[in-house]
Amino acid sequence: MRIRIDAVDLPGRTFAAPADSPVPAYGDVHVAVQRRDRPAELLDPQPGDGASATWTLECATEATPDGIVVKGPYVQHRLGRRFVYLSWGTVDGDGVFTMFRRAKLMLDSVPADVLAAAASEGLLVGRLGLSDANGGPLCARVDPPRITWTAAAP
Repeated sequence: MRIRIDAVDLPGRTFAAPADSPVPAYGDVHVAVQRRDRPAELLDPQPGDGASATWTLECATEATPDGIVVKGPYVQHRLGRRFVYLSWGTVDGDGVFTMFRRAKLMLDSVPADVLAAAASEGLLVGRLGLSDANGGPLCARVDPPRITWTAAAP
């Protein structure tokens, strides 16, 4: 199975940092999918001012008595909960990404029937906007209705 993340409403390339931040503003902001247990390994960083961003992740599924479990190099697993991290960061002149915020796309909030159909059909699609209520990068736990999950054929 694959997971495709389709994102729109990106917040922009620059924005003011929160009052408790060590910097006054963030510049050259990008967003990427973070590899499991390797925060420095990012899949396809996208500029924060793009019209949209899409990532496709290779995964495997396993049927268990508790339901379908999704595994893969970009699927995080903490305390029995599986999720995908979208990492926000700045990119400096040397191309170095420095993370300042993350969003957790919670796979345990995918409806069971949608996940079963995606495992059968081959593709789970998550659609979401990446700007928060203040116009900054979306962060923290992301569940429906903030993200919509559907099954599709690849």
